[in-house]
Amino acid sequence: MELRHLRYFQAVAETLNFTRAAERLHIAQPPLSRQIQQLEDMLGVRLLERGRPMQLTEAGRFFYEQSGKLLEQLQQTCENTRRIARGEKQWLGIGFAPSTLYGAFPELIRRLRANGDLELGLSEMITLQQVEALKSGRIDIGFGRIRIEDPAIEQRVLFEDPLVAALPAGHPLLGAPVGLEALAAEPFILYPGNPRPSYADQVLALFAGHGLNIRVVQLANELQTAIGLVAAGIGVTLVPASVQRLHRDDIGYTPLTDEKATSPIIASWRAGDESLLLRHCRALLQEISAQRPALLGLAAQRSPA
Repeated sequence: MELRHLRYFQAVAETLNFTRAAERLHIAQPPLSRQIQQLEDMLGVRLLERGRPMQLTEAGRFFYEQSGKLLEQLQQTCENTRRIARGEKQWLGIGFAPSTLYGAFPELIRRLRANGDLELGLSEMITLQQVEALKSGRIDIGFGRIRIEDPAIEQRVLFEDPLVAALPAGHPLLGAPVGLEALAAEPFILYPGNPRPSYADQVLALFAGHGLNIRVVQLANELQTAIGLVAAGIGVTLVPASVQRLHRDDIGYTPLTDEKATSPIIASWRAGDESLLLRHCRALLQEISAQRPALLGLAAQRSPA
């Protein structure tokens, strides 16, 4: 499928007449008809009812709406590309792990977006994926939780996020700080299941450091999935304290007795990258850290449910 198929179909769908559509596109009618037939063959569906009058099928109406959005996005992308090339606009690629959305990251994005001349490219990816994206130039800065030993990558720990236990509502361990020994006796939900190394290895290392093993009853790939499984009573899990911003009535959070149990929020960028835009981004992070300690998880956390 090529872009011309989408443009040709848009014209036919809007005019519902092959002759008028061909005139709009400045092509002959027979090639236009063949292109639309080719598009239908590729999709394996009929987009048009070729009667009098011509009508869009239900599938055709859906494809018209969705392909129109794609063409609009492509047009905007092309325009922004030209503006960036002319120096009228800047672009900053950012990778982020989902669990960083509850700390400083959203505030950083808000402040960056205040600059109307800056285009942000946001990509959800784990730390290992961020490293590869940084090296290839697809992103300029990443936010994750894993320390990386790589001479091509520089990292800064923004803050240490205390870990808390996520428990089903009404669980007897809610209401007071809980020890790792008590949690090790509970069925445990571990995330992410893959790829590794990941936050899951930090959790396993935390228990192993206290001579404890956990009984993993379920692996989850996403934080939200793990929390949903906790709410369903499948087991318990450990989450960064900043996740308490995610308010739910069917789960509760309780702090750990081990105050050293933390998970870092780490910013990563290419070693030696001193571009003005990246320096501005790092300066904003320092400013946010100084002015908004509660946002960074440095203030007292919400009381356990």
